Amino acid sequence: MPRKPAGRSSTRGPSGRSYRNDTGLTRQPKKMRGRKPSSQRWLTRQLNDPFVAQAKSRGFRSRAALKLEQIDERYEILKSGMAIVDLGCAPGGWLQVAADRIRLGSGNGKLVGIDLLETDVLEGVEIFVGDMTDPVMIDRVRAAVGGRANGVMSDMAAATTGHRPTDHLRTTALLEAALDFAIEVLVADGFFLAKCFRGGAERSVLELMQANFQTVRHVKPAASRQESVESYVLATGFHGAGGRAVENPDDDHDDGPDTGLPDSPGGYSPI
Repeated sequence: MPRKPAGRSSTRGPSGRSYRNDTGLTRQPKKMRGRKPSSQRWLTRQLNDPFVAQAKSRGFRSRAALKLEQIDERYEILKSGMAIVDLGCAPGGWLQVAADRIRLGSGNGKLVGIDLLETDVLEGVEIFVGDMTDPVMIDRVRAAVGGRANGVMSDMAAATTGHRPTDHLRTTALLEAALDFAIEVLVADGFFLAKCFRGGAERSVLELMQANFQTVRHVKPAASRQESVESYVLATGFHGAGGRAVENPDDDHDDGPDTGLPDSPGGYSPI
């Protein structure tokens, strides 16, 4: 077995992927002066991430497009002619993948997106700028998709504060809002795919999914950095028997440590 050259440092980053070029040096952004250390790390990671390069070479608007593509290749959730809603759609990477896989424009498929930020136009896709928690915007999105949808997707995440428990709670709140919308608009056997940060507070949301879908599982595609707490939850086989979330003021007490998993396995299968 060939020996590693003396003096060479590890060729892999924290995710296990190679962050080295042919000369053995990690690529660095040209202008680092004046940037915060966190910004420097982010820029370096982006510059050396092979999925960022792949997404760019294929014309995707974001590396997130590869995440959806990898999830769909495994679970085949996107099919020709479907009506799909993408919550938090900017910059449009998921819309690009969904438009291709439901064969938008060649059948009865519909694709609707909404985000607080502007999203560049994508042929055949109806895109709204607004807050998906606003009842007025919810009604507009529902009307645009024809009242019912085969799938609801959400890659939303709250702006990070640097305090992980707070970030987790804020993103989980978005997850719950997206699920509430999905339960309202999905047709029988529809699916729900959304970003979540695993850490415990999403337990009640997972239980609500279990009550309304046949199968609920965590998925982490290869394009999602392994060192990141980011994960996705995929719920398939919607039946709606569990209803929607109901706030209970008696739930404010602490029953002890929360593992983040339902009490019984049911349809939930982390992978």
